[in-house]
Amino acid sequence: MRVLNLNQIQFGTQIRHRFESRLDLGPDQRKAVQFMEDSERFDEKSFSNGDVYIGMIKGILPHDKGKYTWSDGTVYEGDWEGEKMTGKGLIVWLSGAQYEGEICGGYLHGYGTLRTSAGCIYRGGWKMNAQDGIGLKQYSNSDVYEGLWKEGVPEGSGRYTWKNGNMYVGNWKNGTIDGRGVMKWVNGDTFDGFWLNGLMHGSGIYNFGDGSLYIGTWNKGLKDGKGVFYPAGSKHPSLKKLHSLHDSDDNGVLLNIEKHEAPKASVKRSLSENIPVISRFKSFRQISHRTSSMKINLIRNDFAQDCVCHDSSLSNVFGEDQPEASVKSTLVYEREYVQGVLIMERISECSESSRKKNQQNKFSVKLVKKNSCLDIFEDRRSYYLKLNLQLGIRYTVGKITPVPAREVRSSDFGDRARIRMYFPRAGSKLTPPHCSINFYWKDYCPMVFRNLREMFKLDAAEYMMSICGDSGLRDLSSPGKSGSIFYLSKDDRFVIKTVNKSELKVLLNMLPKYYRHVGDHENTLITKFFGLHRITIRGGKKVRFVVMGNVFCTELQIHRRYDLKGSSQGRYTDNDKINCNTTLKDLDLKYEFHMDKKLRESLLKQISLDCKFLESQHIIDYSLLLGLHFRAPENMKAFVEHHESMQRQENLPSGDEEEHLILPKGLLLVSHEPSIVNTAPGPHIRGNTLRAYSMGNSEVDLLLPGTARLRVQLGVNMPAQATRNIEEDKVEAKEVELFEVYDVVLYMGIIDILQNYNLKKKIEHAYKSLQFDPITVSVVEPKIYNERFLKFLEEKVFPDTP
Repeated sequence: MRVLNLNQIQFGTQIRHRFESRLDLGPDQRKAVQFMEDSERFDEKSFSNGDVYIGMIKGILPHDKGKYTWSDGTVYEGDWEGEKMTGKGLIVWLSGAQYEGEICGGYLHGYGTLRTSAGCIYRGGWKMNAQDGIGLKQYSNSDVYEGLWKEGVPEGSGRYTWKNGNMYVGNWKNGTIDGRGVMKWVNGDTFDGFWLNGLMHGSGIYNFGDGSLYIGTWNKGLKDGKGVFYPAGSKHPSLKKLHSLHDSDDNGVLLNIEKHEAPKASVKRSLSENIPVISRFKSFRQISHRTSSMKINLIRNDFAQDCVCHDSSLSNVFGEDQPEASVKSTLVYEREYVQGVLIMERISECSESSRKKNQQNKFSVKLVKKNSCLDIFEDRRSYYLKLNLQLGIRYTVGKITPVPAREVRSSDFGDRARIRMYFPRAGSKLTPPHCSINFYWKDYCPMVFRNLREMFKLDAAEYMMSICGDSGLRDLSSPGKSGSIFYLSKDDRFVIKTVNKSELKVLLNMLPKYYRHVGDHENTLITKFFGLHRITIRGGKKVRFVVMGNVFCTELQIHRRYDLKGSSQGRYTDNDKINCNTTLKDLDLKYEFHMDKKLRESLLKQISLDCKFLESQHIIDYSLLLGLHFRAPENMKAFVEHHESMQRQENLPSGDEEEHLILPKGLLLVSHEPSIVNTAPGPHIRGNTLRAYSMGNSEVDLLLPGTARLRVQLGVNMPAQATRNIEEDKVEAKEVELFEVYDVVLYMGIIDILQNYNLKKKIEHAYKSLQFDPITVSVVEPKIYNERFLKFLEEKVFPDTP
């Protein structure tokens, strides 16, 4: 289809040249020419290149209405202004395509309808020859898209209906499904959740056509992580509660599949009428944008029932029949997947009485809940605190960054080394107006933390954009008993935690030696601190917080999180409190991790150095935060082969068109290649690339086939083999774990390093020693804590491989 532009329609210059050649005319002749230029008349003009114009001419230029025919057969008939097509008109191309609508400056611009020779019809907004704004497009294969466009592709909210009846309502980005949305298949299956590049990615709810339901998480189209399966006929969770959980994600509002229909009266529904999970084969569905139409790689609907049966296979092993809808007590299946492979299932009973009991317990907990430091902000406390953080950090970093770099001095440390500023709501000469409440800001040791950020290779602009950008900060649930409030930057690089007065003093006192320790040990696993601040509001109430690096800043899914202290008293988590985001404890760990000899040696050596430093500062109660990313077992290749055979049957795309499809093939150690490895900015930039014994003591990268190539650093992207401790694993009869050995990628760091062994802790140790074995309690003197911590890691967590 020929697209018109200014170069094609500014033909008035050809006419103008004829008159410019008459500069040698006399005064009377020039007056006659000027009169002709000012007059309007109907005329026909033919040009040497074969183009023809018939219509109104004002002077030497087309004006008002006219018809222009190009030598190649393209025809425009409509409004003109000067030498440009401007207004409303009709363009017909030789191919048979035609556009009727608004035009500006020779471009399709405004509202119009385009019909292509292939049979596609688009009605809607245009901007500079590209679809832009609200529009509806009917593709030649009878697919229909209605929604927002940007630069010629769907962008924003929209509804896409396929010829076979499948429908998606939700967000689009650059022509592909991306963000929050609802997909409804013609077989009755529905998915409500988050998408990335046309694949299910993030949390979601999958409702099968037979009424069964799965609530869980996906990663690039595959189930990945923990979820819950509700069989057909069982009582599903509250639809309202589940939707409120989705909406709290700050990733968009819930989209209803009936969004564009007339509003209906509000009624209570079971979740089976709404939205759902994907089975192993359906998880390979992928949607991609094509110039002719939007296509989705769907496996035939015949396999919908196979997927349901496959997803319920473990239920049949236990001989459990599907409960009737009238039964108030039902079985639910807590499951865990790794790249689409089911690795664990636990059967639990969910009844009305237990549900009511849990609700009562939750209510009673709220009644006696300890006041948070954020209660001082009343109803909008979280919003005010986050806004104050952003204002203060933006001011501090902007003030300290232009200062010439220098070595820190003793005067840069301590409580008196600070930047203070008052932020009135209306603004001042030094501060901008804002929507929060008036507050005082204090930044501790600004020069020290500026040098620490540079030492950790963080750019000041990136640091400010990550925390102070428009996307803002996200709330995190507190994993501990301290009552601290946690925030996470939108790019997952930084964690912000509130600290009490004693913790602030510990950090200030420790800071000079901490600065020296992290400077001497590039691979330290101790928490990376980037800033220490305080907010004071009306009444003199203070909130203190520290900015730290996120140990789990990675593109990989973290399937398990552990907080390991080396103690055993009270170090377990109740089963009813465990969910996909729970941080587990020492007694919950049922794996030991075997890694390359050289990697293990480097890891334990650095942990020993870090613990020796903490002991010298009289610090206790620290822990190793350990994150696990599981890789799908190698013996699931049959599943992959089955998918490949299905792909051949359906003539699905292969090669580059399926670059987002991830097939589990374990992990590999390969020689380090700086030019190939991922180097995305984050808190893990600093640190050496590790050497592996199995690779001839050379630097290595971690290759995850189909996923990424990652640089192996201490505590970051560390490959290992997780072996389940079967003899020590006391599991319920209704819990089944399908594998005993997994390939895993480990992420770790030493956290909670702001608790010293003071008088209060000594009294706590004496009291608990009267009740329990003194060596099993968490609170012990620093030297014993250090020895016990290292022994636990060396013998129980990272044992030496025979």
